[in-house]
Amino acid sequence: MGPNEVLRAILMYFVLPLWLFAGFADYLCHRATHIERTSGWKESVLHIAQFAEMAVPVLAALFLEITSGVILVMIVFLILHEATAIWDVSYASARREVSPTEQHIHSVLEMLPLTGVLLVIALHWPAFAALFGYGTPDLSLRLKQSPLPLAYIVTMLTLTALLEVLPYLEELIRGLRYRDRRLKG
Repeated sequence: MGPNEVLRAILMYFVLPLWLFAGFADYLCHRATHIERTSGWKESVLHIAQFAEMAVPVLAALFLEITSGVILVMIVFLILHEATAIWDVSYASARREVSPTEQHIHSVLEMLPLTGVLLVIALHWPAFAALFGYGTPDLSLRLKQSPLPLAYIVTMLTLTALLEVLPYLEELIRGLRYRDRRLKG
């Protein structure tokens, strides 16, 4: 197994799954602090925004050829995600306890996307360097010529639905219901 295969395996079978499990652990921290009663649905919207910001580069990596344009999109969305994460923690910490455990999970949730983008860059260095004038950047967006294994894609999308989409939608719904009960009562 060559270096590129090792980096690709780390990205696919370590970074992405660990990131999904860290996101679920963060959800459990929110649930333990009764987010619906403290920072409420507004913080949940920030969580969904962060998910959407990272869904773009992850879906791009799963389905598109990695070109200079895809790398640029990944970098832009990583920066947006970090800005939203700062906004989220600022908002939350003023309204509820953010435990040391949750802070550590946040560290993981911030570093793994950066790690993922760095691994993509390492695997596609010429496309990245072209963004800085070392070659001609290919800004196109096109489907992978050699798609990732279907079983891998289905597994990752299923894990994403189970560990991210459904829990964070439940968190939002719980927050909205609590708000509605408070407004009526």
